[in-house]
Amino acid sequence: MTKKLAVEAIRRPRSVLRDFLRSEAAGGILLMAAAAVALGMANSPLADAYFHNLHRYLGPLSVSHWINDGLMTLFFLLVGLEIKRELVDGQLARWSDRVLPTIAAGAGMAVPALIYLSVTASEPSLHRGWAIPTATDIAFAIGVMAMLGDRVPASLKLLLTTIAIVDDMGAVAVIALAYTDTIDAMALGAAGAILAAMFLLNRKGVQRLAPYMVLAALLWLAVLLSGIHATVAGVLAAVFVPIRATPGTPESTESPLHRLEHGLHRWVAYGVVPLFGFANAGVSLRGIGIDQVLAPLPMGVAGGLFLGKQAAVFLALRISAWLGLGCRPAGAGWLQTYGMCLLCGIGFTMSLFVGGLAFDDPAHIDQVKIGVLGGSLVSALTGFLLLRFAPRR
Repeated sequence: MTKKLAVEAIRRPRSVLRDFLRSEAAGGILLMAAAAVALGMANSPLADAYFHNLHRYLGPLSVSHWINDGLMTLFFLLVGLEIKRELVDGQLARWSDRVLPTIAAGAGMAVPALIYLSVTASEPSLHRGWAIPTATDIAFAIGVMAMLGDRVPASLKLLLTTIAIVDDMGAVAVIALAYTDTIDAMALGAAGAILAAMFLLNRKGVQRLAPYMVLAALLWLAVLLSGIHATVAGVLAAVFVPIRATPGTPESTESPLHRLEHGLHRWVAYGVVPLFGFANAGVSLRGIGIDQVLAPLPMGVAGGLFLGKQAAVFLALRISAWLGLGCRPAGAGWLQTYGMCLLCGIGFTMSLFVGGLAFDDPAHIDQVKIGVLGGSLVSALTGFLLLRFAPRR
């Protein structure tokens, strides 16, 4: 009997959520290191080589474009897979489970955007960046939680994960709708035809991943040519990857979506996201005075992340609990929950990504980086300290 149980334990598939949190934590720590290296190189004698190589062309695109428009599509594909899994077979499968994270994520996007717009009200040219402080970097936030070990209840990690997943849905919609200027009708029609083909494969019950991945690559090219940001193709492709619902065991290795998600996690967490951080976190601080740090753009971004996120998410959770729409995370006090809300202000990856879409001027992009780094760092430090010293229930 013992031998049989041991064999079953070996064969039992790994938990998607456990693997997700573990890979996100390690990936978040690696992302922090990559960002620190990039910032160091941008302010060292290696700065010229750093910036020159990022703008060097490899074929039709520069190195930075291959990273931001190409490799980041894998990140968005993974985001799409996680969203679909949670909605169909995970923590957001029931409407009652969706209410609390949806309210918290919605408030956590709206309030930072309003703070940004109020700070930049005198400069209409900056209003295009309203979405920069609206997203939470789950890898970075989970990485900070990982440093605290068992001082952070599992319920808080789960709540942060679900809020960030709903947050990602909003971020993808914003990227597709708010940062698309021109549309190529033929390329968009080709993208529609490819999506129709993926839909038919799904309806026919095709379980092999290869046909979906070939069509996903073609979809990326069509979306790139259409004028919509190419990374949106990753989320669209994820919609049609088949999932086999297995209530109680959502880590089933028989589900194509779960297999693809497991296969992508390590590459994205340990490769794509840290590489993106390295390519985008570098900003030269030479010649930057206090007046530039306190300019409307960086202050709007930092204020939206640090002030807007924590206030909006925490108030949404408290009001939802008061109205009976949700409850405080199990095993966590409100002070610990507030610490988690502070970590929601870490907007590193998605904020830098949206900043690159919102502005073309290198000076504006540098100010975005200063605001994102400043707001994220203060959110991470205050959240870490509060969770470290908050009394445990």
